[in-house]
Amino acid sequence: MNWDRVEGNWKQFKGNARTQWGKLTDDELDQVEGNREVLAGKIQERYGIAKDEAEKEIDAWLARH
Repeated sequence: MNWDRVEGNWKQFKGNARTQWGKLTDDELDQVEGNREVLAGKIQERYGIAKDEAEKEIDAWLARH
């Protein structure tokens, strides 16, 4: 699946993202609005990981959905 599909259907994917990254709040997920860069930034902040690690997590999550 490509990111454009996630971006276009963010409200549907938001629940899956909440399950994957439980430390992210609903408000933070609302702010993402399907933007991959914003999601990576939120994951970095909340989990204290590097950007490349956040990107790897997003890629793995995307591959599962």
